[in-house]
Amino acid sequence: MKRFGGILLIAISAASFGTLAIFGRYAYAAGMDTFTMLFLRFTVSAVIMAAFMILRRAAFPGGRVLWQLIGMGALGYVGQSFMYLTAINYASAGLVALLLYLYPFFVAFLATLVLHEKVSTLKIVALLLALLGTSLTVGPASGHWVGALMAIAAALIYSVYIIVGTHVMKNVSAVQSSTVIFASAGVVFGMLTAWHGPHWPVTSSGWLAMLGIVLIATVIPVVTFLAGLERIGPTNASMLSTLEPVVTVLLAAWLFGERLSLLTLLGGGLILLAVILLTRSELIQMKAAEI
Repeated sequence: MKRFGGILLIAISAASFGTLAIFGRYAYAAGMDTFTMLFLRFTVSAVIMAAFMILRRAAFPGGRVLWQLIGMGALGYVGQSFMYLTAINYASAGLVALLLYLYPFFVAFLATLVLHEKVSTLKIVALLLALLGTSLTVGPASGHWVGALMAIAAALIYSVYIIVGTHVMKNVSAVQSSTVIFASAGVVFGMLTAWHGPHWPVTSSGWLAMLGIVLIATVIPVVTFLAGLERIGPTNASMLSTLEPVVTVLLAAWLFGERLSLLTLLGGGLILLAVILLTRSELIQMKAAEI
């Protein structure tokens, strides 16, 4: 049941991450800017996780593992976010989002090259379906080549983050790793916020949106992703994470009245089909291991 539990954890992570854009829209409407939002997101999340560790009397990571986790937060999360947010200034949001979701391809390639992970034919089919479904769901449009390159760079950085996380999670728990990752990212975004000047929420709904970003779109998805990553591996985790844009689109349609086109519905269906195929592959492996 370990692998099935990993699938469930990654699915929860993807669904939770899918709420980030929704909460972010409310936060922007309350007068916040990106740097302040990300500073509060990671700093408050780090405080929550640190308090949880203290209550459980869990030890904080040290040595080489600590520096690897700091790198994942200060370089991985910050680098990916910076590239993504800068890219949308040069290209359409749809194109940038599509290119960001090239990361399952990069993860599969790196996992095969670095971790010597075997990729079955069924997983390759699921990966292709997930990418096609993502392209239809997001609805990419043409954009400037600079923005495209930055989006691809964001996907590459996130792919390396996942591969590094796969190795680090063998030596540390999801709670320990999340605490350090949040804290290091919070420090970097704190310096950027100080440099550009903070923009705090001006309404109570803005602060509630930030609470949602911290708890639902950060703490829950990151902890469940890292825990699931250790159980099912980087390629499976990255493919299951393509559920995220489906959740975002459905929530936007429900809360903001955004219309769902036929292509969007078709894309969401292909992503769900990819997840079903991947789940089937994992269940087959589970049964084979039990025999």
